[in-house]
Amino acid sequence: MAQYELLLPKMGESVAEATVIKWVKQPGDAIDLDDTILEIATDKVDSEVPSPVAGKLVKQLFKEDEVAQVGDVIAIIETEGGDSPKIETPVTEAKAVEEKVETIPGIEQLPAENITVAPDFTASERFYSPLVKSIAAQENIPLAELDSIKGSGADGRLNKDDLLNYISNKNGGLKVATITITPPQPVINETVASKNTAAPEISTTNKPSTTSVSGADEIIEMDRMRKLIADHMVMSKTTSPHVTSFVEADVTNMVLWRNKVKNSFEKRENEKITFTPIFVEAVAKAIKDFPMINVSVNGTQIIKKGNINIGMAAALPSGNLIVPVIRNADQLNLVGLTKAVNDLATRARNSKLKPDETQGGTFTLTNVGSFGNVMGTPIINQPQVAILAVGAIKKKPAVLETEHGDVIAIRHMMFLSLSYDHRVVDGSLGGMFVRRVADYLESWDLNRDI
Repeated sequence: MAQYELLLPKMGESVAEATVIKWVKQPGDAIDLDDTILEIATDKVDSEVPSPVAGKLVKQLFKEDEVAQVGDVIAIIETEGGDSPKIETPVTEAKAVEEKVETIPGIEQLPAENITVAPDFTASERFYSPLVKSIAAQENIPLAELDSIKGSGADGRLNKDDLLNYISNKNGGLKVATITITPPQPVINETVASKNTAAPEISTTNKPSTTSVSGADEIIEMDRMRKLIADHMVMSKTTSPHVTSFVEADVTNMVLWRNKVKNSFEKRENEKITFTPIFVEAVAKAIKDFPMINVSVNGTQIIKKGNINIGMAAALPSGNLIVPVIRNADQLNLVGLTKAVNDLATRARNSKLKPDETQGGTFTLTNVGSFGNVMGTPIINQPQVAILAVGAIKKKPAVLETEHGDVIAIRHMMFLSLSYDHRVVDGSLGGMFVRRVADYLESWDLNRDI
């Protein structure tokens, strides 16, 4: 018998870790090639990890809700034939092995006896890396204070530089200790150390638990994705002063053109053409006209993005929200945009998106009209500085200017609303941008070929 080490696979250039959310196979279970072993989560995307070999699951090296790094051994699978390779002890084993000291240039090393024990991080909803935990322990930073520090990582995550800058400012430029990295103790040891405190049972299902109150009200615990969304929305509102500008557009020609071509397009391309790729095309054109809407903010620096990557907010069957990204949207024609929109939307609904496909957006589009809403005031998707909401298209009487005078006609009308970060986008830029998007939609060519 041989033992195969199953590694956490690389899931994209910007993804370094994942949370184990569910073990599909248990120790002793038989495994066929490509069987799903476990489910993992990175930010908002849930993925399955298949087995590259057939055999029997021998050991799970990470518990559910624990975080593993890309390349970590997460499971041992027993296979037929061959010699058993040496199995490295993962950092989650109970016995912690002290790692080498990381020396930070310009920072004086303090005696080892000054290092204190890290606080109980299980009391926090926020993720902290082992290095951040070690720094917090050495600097005697309580968990409540650590939770209050603003992070610059993904979803506001606190990294080493954030914490060191905070400590430096707090101490008025005093020297900070060199960090001795010790792998964290697993949750089971912390439970034993607490003696009389029983470990809470962790639910392995994705359904939120509900509790009846007074026979009528219910308390519903947020699921993992809803917690991430809630934190991201609160962070956005506290980061950016939001302003929203509105424009009403006459999109009659656009509607008539789509009605004319949709059947032939579906027959030719085997794809349905919706209004979303048309909106994306108009947004990409307007961004090229006003590139300062395609930026992000880093302190007092404005980072002007070289690519136009448009995220499209999509509602999931669970009621949660996800934003897959169409990369280099300005380089795709309408057929390419239609295929990209349909593909991302379908895989988003089926939880088949890759982690990288929700990263790197520079601007976001949300279609509130799909729920029958005429307009909305969306919250900016950080670290972007603007988000456009398109409302429902309604038939309304409107005044038209003709060579024979003004007339009232039934037209297809819709509202566009742009929320933007007033730190870097003023009303003139925000107003002109959303007006330009509307202009592209209003000037749609009824005879356009596709």
